[in-house]
Amino acid sequence: MTAVIFIAPFNLPVTMRFVHAVAALPNVRLGLISQEPLERIAPELRRRLAAYERVADALDVRHLEGAVKAVAHRLGGVDRLLGTLEQLQVQLGQLRDRLGIDGMGEEASRNFRDKARMKDALQRAGVPCARHRRITSTGEGWAFALDVGYPLILKPPDSAAAKGTFRVTDAETLQHALAALRPSPERPAVAEEFVTGRERSFETVTIRGKPVWFSSTLYDPPPLHVLENPWIQWTVLMPREEDTEDTRLARPHALAALQALGMGTGLSHMEWFRRDRPGGPPVAISEVGARPPGAQIVSINSYAHGVDFYEKWARLVVFDQWDAPPRKFATGAAFFRGQGKARPGTRVVAVHGVAEAQRELGDLVVDVKLPQIGQPRAESYEGEGYAILRHPDTDVVARALRRLISTVRVELG
Repeated sequence: MTAVIFIAPFNLPVTMRFVHAVAALPNVRLGLISQEPLERIAPELRRRLAAYERVADALDVRHLEGAVKAVAHRLGGVDRLLGTLEQLQVQLGQLRDRLGIDGMGEEASRNFRDKARMKDALQRAGVPCARHRRITSTGEGWAFALDVGYPLILKPPDSAAAKGTFRVTDAETLQHALAALRPSPERPAVAEEFVTGRERSFETVTIRGKPVWFSSTLYDPPPLHVLENPWIQWTVLMPREEDTEDTRLARPHALAALQALGMGTGLSHMEWFRRDRPGGPPVAISEVGARPPGAQIVSINSYAHGVDFYEKWARLVVFDQWDAPPRKFATGAAFFRGQGKARPGTRVVAVHGVAEAQRELGDLVVDVKLPQIGQPRAESYEGEGYAILRHPDTDVVARALRRLISTVRVELG
């Protein structure tokens, strides 16, 4: 039996899909560590757990170390230590190092988590990425702006999903960003050249550092634009074609980036730009995560290939096994985001256009989570709901996604 410990700080639906997938594997004894009380865990999952430990702070390595030791004792050891949350990756690496557990250690984890460190490693490896600088004072921020010019990006070094990221267009917005981030030696920030172009993702499966599979998606519009405009509805498209001009451009840089950063076994998520600047390099790597992608990308892969990619991921990280059939469909996700003033207590008061969308596009929908009247305004960039579409023709899915986000409207109040 393989002994696996999964750290899932919060009982989030997406996180728990990965936990369920590991729990369903044959010949696995699973222990779960969480901040949540055991009674909040789904009964069918509770029955599959060999051990459970609740901690006060599941992002604090001091709390986690004792919990991992306790669960490992009950399991008779530990072969794999897992977690999918971006904010947990360094702690997982620290625990693997301290307790002698196989998998990515702290140094490689920090390469993926610290965005300034990441870009330093990418530049040394010759991987194209934006000019950047770690800044530890407001003066260094002003100096970077003088060197690079506007627009530029300021963000924490451990940002995830573009949270805490500022687009700086002039001296006024730079002053605002620096006041918000307050860079210091203890709390540095990262300043980056603002890269323009069409933003994509690139997912890679590696087994002990060797790439064995990849896929790519198209964002419309880019995630930073989505975060800056909470009312904008957006889409992610996965073409049916596995070998496209995008993948041919990105693949060598993605593989070089993973090697430079120290990726081991897992499903990684890279964001990159296909640049539109004449005379410049056609690719710029934005950042790379050593964990599964968000934005429903794992689910749209499942629908595109006709297999459960959550189960595929579980076999990958537990048994070092991977097999995926050829892609059968183009798929995509449309994210429904509320429109109206964001204030405390804001909730969904109406959802418009659903009947019209159902008449026009219902045959393409394979998964949907519609916003519900009365639900609180979402904090996530994925919004209050989503729909996943599928069809053999990529153009059909692309047109349907655009039509869907122009038809369905979520009203907040």
